[in-house]
Amino acid sequence: METIHATDLHKIYEKQKDSLNLLDVRTIQEFDAGHIPEALNIDIMEQSFTDEIAKLPKDKTYHVVCRSGGRSASACGYMESIGFTDVINIAGGMLDWEGDTE
Repeated sequence: METIHATDLHKIYEKQKDSLNLLDVRTIQEFDAGHIPEALNIDIMEQSFTDEIAKLPKDKTYHVVCRSGGRSASACGYMESIGFTDVINIAGGMLDWEGDTE
């Protein structure tokens, strides 16, 4: 699993936002309070998480975000364990994404 910082994601997002696969693994309440545009929300705490993740194409690159980077790291580890080949954890999560003023 690769890890990048939210600052790096900002740079990537500005250049490739239309082609990025952003996965937000926070609760629906957290997601509704603010999220990266075009992000897909699949709550890692829900029982349906494994079923929903299994529906995603495994050959794509996924940038995975949560509040601070812990849940997204767990999600990335799980995704790799079931055959995803390119998952990227966003260190600092939404806390750093929202706090980044670049």
